[in-house]
Amino acid sequence: MEVVDFLKIAHHNKRPNSQYYIKNIFPDFIEISGDRLYGDDPSVVSGIATIDGIPVTVIGQLKGRNLEEHINYNFSMSKPEGYRKILRLMKQAEKFRRPVICFVDTLGAYPGKEAEERGQGNAIADCLMESMHLQTPIISILLGDGGSGGALALCIADLIVALEYATLSVIAPKACANILWKDSSREIEAATLLKMQANALFELGVVNKILSEPEEGAHMAPDVMADKIYELLKKEIKYYMTISIKKLIKERIDKFNNIGNKYLING
Repeated sequence: MEVVDFLKIAHHNKRPNSQYYIKNIFPDFIEISGDRLYGDDPSVVSGIATIDGIPVTVIGQLKGRNLEEHINYNFSMSKPEGYRKILRLMKQAEKFRRPVICFVDTLGAYPGKEAEERGQGNAIADCLMESMHLQTPIISILLGDGGSGGALALCIADLIVALEYATLSVIAPKACANILWKDSSREIEAATLLKMQANALFELGVVNKILSEPEEGAHMAPDVMADKIYELLKKEIKYYMTISIKKLIKERIDKFNNIGNKYLING
């Protein structure tokens, strides 16, 4: 599929977001808010739930599907309090040995002055550092946009699953085009170079599994997509719960150490 068509599906305004999947996969979800330091960030929804009787911690980045939601969720761009909330929930999950399920869907971390003043870089870095050694299973699902460090904060996981039309990249294509060529109209060219599509991410070893979507995207049959994610989570959580903590962390570290190795060797 052409990159331009791929991105149109990934950015469709009816594409199901984290809120939809949480509501339909975890009917007993209880939300937990706030970072216990500054405040709450509505661009991140988090809480506890069960799946097939197993208690889990659920964290999702929220992308709006209309103007009101876009404004409420700050266009999916989290501030430091959002990342501190993520870390708070992860550490709580570790304490009670609850698997962590992350839904990734963000254009990137909020780049505003106030975010930098409140420690945006440190908040993201803490998520990365703590996730690598978190003593409980982590599963991340890429739903749509996986932009830069804002997405990476939820992608240090034992299993990364991408929906067929999801993306993950070091920078948004438009911003990349602006930096490389001072021309944001070359967004599609930048997207191609970034290898941000799910199939390219799978080949690189960044993504472990791809979930197929309806031909025109998840929005064509959101209930079917939710069922697919549910069945995958139910199976994978049971598997990862059988692995010892020592082995779990070793395999997680090895996974990230080996990403892209075959391309370095072949090159």
